[in-house]
Amino acid sequence: MRLAAFTDYGLRVLMRLANAPEASFTTAEIATQFSIPYNHLTKVVQDLVRGGYVTTRRGAGGGIRLARPADTITLGDVVRFLEQRYAVVECFRRDGGVCVLRPQCRLRSHIAVAGEKFLQSLEETTIAECAYPGPPPTAARSAKPVQRR
Repeated sequence: MRLAAFTDYGLRVLMRLANAPEASFTTAEIATQFSIPYNHLTKVVQDLVRGGYVTTRRGAGGGIRLARPADTITLGDVVRFLEQRYAVVECFRRDGGVCVLRPQCRLRSHIAVAGEKFLQSLEETTIAECAYPGPPPTAARSAKPVQRR
C-alpha cells in the first residue's frame, strides 16, 4: 500500500513530537528538519489538530505539541484518519469513481481486505515506538526551509 505524502508528513510530525512530548516545535522548525514545504506542512498540522493528535499555541513559547501521550496513538489510527480523503483505487472513491469493471469486478473485495489487514498491522505500533530524535546538531544548523513558488 502506498501512503499519500500528506500522511507521510503527518507521521513525521508526530514522530518528531513523540521524542520530546513536553517540548513545542514550530511548523517552520519541523519543515526545515524534514525538508517539507512549509505551506503544505501547515495544512498537515491543521488536520492533525482536527484529529485530536496535536495542539497548537500561537505566540512566544507557542508551537505544536502532542495532544495526548504518544503511546496511545497508533500508526493505524493516524493513517486511517489522514488517508480518508484518498482512494486506493478508483472504485473506492466516495463518489464511486468511473470504473467500467465495477458491476462485475472481483478485485475490489480483495483490495478492501488487503487494505484492512495493512491498517490492522499498523494498529500494533504506536507513535512512541517510532519517536524520531531529530537530526544531528550539525545537520540541524545547515538545513534550510523549503519554499515553493
